[in-house]
Amino acid sequence: MTIKAGDKIPKSTLKIMGEKGPTDISTDEIFAGKKVLLFAVPGAFTPGCSVTHLPGYVVNADKIKAKGVDTIACMSVNDAFVMGAWGQAQNAEELLMLADGNGEFTAALGLELDGRGFGLGTRSQRFAMVVEDGTVTHLNVEPGAGVDVSSAETMMALL
Repeated sequence: MTIKAGDKIPKSTLKIMGEKGPTDISTDEIFAGKKVLLFAVPGAFTPGCSVTHLPGYVVNADKIKAKGVDTIACMSVNDAFVMGAWGQAQNAEELLMLADGNGEFTAALGLELDGRGFGLGTRSQRFAMVVEDGTVTHLNVEPGAGVDVSSAETMMALL
């Protein structure tokens, strides 16, 4: 069942790239007591994600935070090494780059994407959500290819 506005974020552990390598970060650490704009992409370094989706959030990070967002988080079903390298390559210092390596958090959200036809296995759908103190207030899931309802510009209009 897909998460929806009004639902609590499920408890899970993700990874970030720390100074000494991959580091665990809990959903409580990410969302408790904060306003978070989380967006997810099917894969780091993929064309749509690298050319359109992530750059929109990087360029608009200050504007998004000025609207009361404490954390902008980018998540993908990739490992922490990939997410860390992608964040560096995209100058995403203002963003929290979250790795859901096994797709467990994505599955708990009910937002999996079957990418087996492309050799990608199970990934995350492209989506964006606003979460306030652990509760989803807005969720936009892309209905198909492209970046529209989950773009930085669309999400900024909801803040």
